[in-house]
Amino acid sequence: MFYAILAYHEEEIVESWTREADAELMDELLQVNDRLVRAKRLGPAARLGSTKSAVTLRGEGAGMVIDGPFAETKEQLLGLYVVDCPSIEAAVETARELRRVNPTAVYEIRPISLYLPGATLSAPADDPA
Repeated sequence: MFYAILAYHEEEIVESWTREADAELMDELLQVNDRLVRAKRLGPAARLGSTKSAVTLRGEGAGMVIDGPFAETKEQLLGLYVVDCPSIEAAVETARELRRVNPTAVYEIRPISLYLPGATLSAPADDPA
């Protein structure tokens, strides 16, 4: 089963880190990533750009592009991991590994359906369909 691990953090805190502090954190996170790759459990992972450069598409028809994500939370979504775990408990443990490296981040874990060209689509485990 695939799970998304969404990494939230206060953007101002992340942007205040020195290049060295950020590089050190990323080195440690990449060590976790490498271990997950060796275990064939890590799918795509991404560090998102600043919300200051983000836009949102809303509305009917072609929609309207407006500035920002307008999150109603203190933290912003700054990155995500797609992991292949046998259970939600295993996905939570994977998120705990990431949190040990970056303890001030918040991680949301949710089942996902991964859409790949030519792949058979399957419903998430908790989907009764």
